[in-house]
Amino acid sequence: MPEVRVLTTGEAAKYCGVNFRTVIRWIERGKLKAYKLPGRGDHRIQVDDFVAFMRDNKMPVPEELAGKSRTVLVIEDQPEMASAIRRVLKRAGYEVEVAQDGFVAGAVLSRMKPSLITLDLKMPGIDGYQVLSYIREHEEHANAKVLVISAETQEGLDRALKSGANDILPKPFDNEDLLAKVQTLIEG
Repeated sequence: MPEVRVLTTGEAAKYCGVNFRTVIRWIERGKLKAYKLPGRGDHRIQVDDFVAFMRDNKMPVPEELAGKSRTVLVIEDQPEMASAIRRVLKRAGYEVEVAQDGFVAGAVLSRMKPSLITLDLKMPGIDGYQVLSYIREHEEHANAKVLVISAETQEGLDRALKSGANDILPKPFDNEDLLAKVQTLIEG
């Protein structure tokens, strides 16, 4: 599991230029997501949640907090294809998780908050278009980039772009093309 960076209320207050009690009020009012340490009652704020809060409230995000996440969620129902994508991305230094269908993807998304999602469109049950719609309708995933990797027709790929995908990569694809698109989406 990747280490999750956290802040104390005092650290969050320094970044915002406010008193730590103000940060506690934001937490108590549900404006800032945080959790309490068992037994102590002290709050801890995950850096990703704090950055999202700062962006939502039009505050400048310090560079050391805004660091580029290198987490990728691969949503692909074909095990061989999922494994190939995962292998190429892991070799390039990305943290990768795989969800074999749209339902599992929903559960992983809520826990992982990836910076990039590769998405197959043709999946049984909840298809890629439904997953894409879910991603774009939920604010906590608004910053996630979506790269559709599919053997869908050009019409289907265009539909994915209109539905909120950031880029497309038709199957079959070249590993260098995959890496170039992932790097452009995450770094850009």
